[in-house]
Amino acid sequence: QVQLVESGGGLVQAGGSLRLSCAASGRTFSNNAMGWFRQAPGKGREFVAAISWNPSTTYYADSVKGRFTISRDNAKNTVYLQMNSLKPEDTAVYYCAADGVPWRFNGPHTFRSENVYWGQGTQVTVSS
Repeated sequence: QVQLVESGGGLVQAGGSLRLSCAASGRTFSNNAMGWFRQAPGKGREFVAAISWNPSTTYYADSVKGRFTISRDNAKNTVYLQMNSLKPEDTAVYYCAADGVPWRFNGPHTFRSENVYWGQGTQVTVSS
């Protein structure tokens, strides 16, 4: 059974930093794209960042570009999201996603497929 487990969320003041982790189990995703999405109260889920099986290829939402960095450790089957200069509008539940199909990457569109695994989410709250 495939599981994605996020961790690292919490409460932080504006301008602070957090590092989210997403550990996958049940299969390897070293050849698959992975990403982060978020959902704020009363809003739909929105794309944050994605990383190809090639870790040098990444894609970011404009709202987080320059502040967030996505990375991966294939040996640990884990993807990370380093979040700096956090703003109150970054407050949301953050979800990890993993593409079930290897060797493809199309930024946020990668995760529109039905063959995508999702984590349960971790809460990030940024106070002003």
